[in-house]
Amino acid sequence: MPIDASISALGGAARAASGSVGGAEWQIAPIDGPSAITEPGAGSASGAGGAGGAGGAFGNLLGDAISSLAGTQQDAAVGAQQLAAGTAQDPTAVVMAVERAQLAMQLASQVRNKVVEAATDLFHTQV
Repeated sequence: MPIDASISALGGAARAASGSVGGAEWQIAPIDGPSAITEPGAGSASGAGGAGGAGGAFGNLLGDAISSLAGTQQDAAVGAQQLAAGTAQDPTAVVMAVERAQLAMQLASQVRNKVVEAATDLFHTQV
């Protein structure tokens, strides 16, 4: 069994040339942005002062990171399609873009796992 789940019997190059970057599990949809997320206590007048600003900054940072990830995935998909069509100017740049997108998705997945693990530990904490 290969270490990376995106490597199949056909090989990673055949999958990249087919236009799919690691399959549907590697694709993310664009988001509208963090403005749609409601801050806890945003509607109340008894806020904690600067706490809402810090939460907004974190939301903006998270939204920017997800948008950057989506852009990286889109660049890799376009490059793979160009490579499959034979219109790519630099095949090595396409391979690098696909690898960059794969590593970015793996990093995002690991960060998500750590956040879920931390939240689980927090919820299991007894007071």
